[in-house]
Amino acid sequence: MNPSASPKPIDDLGLWLAGFTQPAVLVELAALAVCVALAWGFTRVLRNALNMREEKSSVLFGQNLVDGVMFPLVLLLLAYVARTVIISFLPLAAFKLAIPVLVSLVVIRVGVKVLQAAFTTAPWVRALERTISWVAWVAMVLWVSGLLPVVLLEMEEITWKIGSTTLSLRTLLEGVITAGVVMILALWVSSAIETRLLRKATGGDLSMRKAVSNATRATLLFVGLIVALSAVGIDLTALSVFSGAIGVGIGFGLQKLASNYVSGFVILAERRLRIGDNVKVDSFEGRILDINTRYSVIRSPAGRESIVPNELMVINRVENLSSALTRVWQTSVVTVAYGSDVDLVSRLLLQAIDEQEAALKEPAPQASLSAFGANGLEFTLGYWINSGDAAVQLRLLSQINLRVLQLLVEQGIDMPYPQRVVHIKEMPALTPPPADPQAG
Repeated sequence: MNPSASPKPIDDLGLWLAGFTQPAVLVELAALAVCVALAWGFTRVLRNALNMREEKSSVLFGQNLVDGVMFPLVLLLLAYVARTVIISFLPLAAFKLAIPVLVSLVVIRVGVKVLQAAFTTAPWVRALERTISWVAWVAMVLWVSGLLPVVLLEMEEITWKIGSTTLSLRTLLEGVITAGVVMILALWVSSAIETRLLRKATGGDLSMRKAVSNATRATLLFVGLIVALSAVGIDLTALSVFSGAIGVGIGFGLQKLASNYVSGFVILAERRLRIGDNVKVDSFEGRILDINTRYSVIRSPAGRESIVPNELMVINRVENLSSALTRVWQTSVVTVAYGSDVDLVSRLLLQAIDEQEAALKEPAPQASLSAFGANGLEFTLGYWINSGDAAVQLRLLSQINLRVLQLLVEQGIDMPYPQRVVHIKEMPALTPPPADPQAG
């Protein structure tokens, strides 16, 4: 490396710092203030025009308007326009710092917001966000100080040879950054599409949109991966060698994983099982919270969650407890003492059902003497409920049972405890055995 050819970035650092003491810097600061006001106003108007005020997870606008990507991006564009105008008649000082800071802020906002939207619960997102922030701010410091060209030239001199290809540290770093940008953009687009598709969708529509969303994300990530590998400098024709190995791996070790992914798309496409349905899978009963490409999340009424591979939802017997018509027949058994007024008991049972608004009046509820039990007369009351929610069904059953108990107690009708009658027969008196004449 020729030292005489190297740039000397910090020779004018003192002059640049001295520029902040000149009256002309006030013009730059005023221009920056105008850019901030214009960017804030434009972003707010655009947010209201797009009805994004309630979109707290929006990458473009964020929760507080200034924490999204749109505000620093618009501010950066306005700052570039102002810089172009001012540089023609004034020496720059403030804009030399403002432009790198805004570029770093845009990079951080895009990276952090996209990762938060794409991976809401992943534990490694926080560490990756801090890495992006540190890299962006270090690059900004190098840019402002003028050391960035020197660092890039030094990295260009660090090379190594892989086969017939010579790689430098600068090429590798630029390829990694390009790959990261491409992957973040792919995640951004897929997250935006998913948000639009799943907004205000329920039932079967939600399942179909979820399938489209998963397919779109997989396609964009695949395309982004291909572009990223090309940016790093990897020859894609070499990947043809691995295609056969991947096929063999799917045929042997990865067949279960591939089966789960295919099953996930089948479940979402057929729409026989939908997000929000109450199902029973392998003796576990609960509500489907989410159907991902590989597994489904089912939460029981007690709050326990089960991660069920999608293959089990396809090849095994699954009970869908949520009817398409959402009308469910519910019953309860009441035992009263023998000798009770049968007509009065029937009227009281029907009254307990009629007092509950959630129980349908048509078809009419029923209360009938169903069996002569060991402890008393058994009445079965049945009614229709227009809800497939297990929690609603359990709550209504409890309310009706409590009201039945209250009415029976008020009318003095006995609800007997389990009884058992034990008959003891008299046993004949035991006679002693005859004495042995030869004994002692």
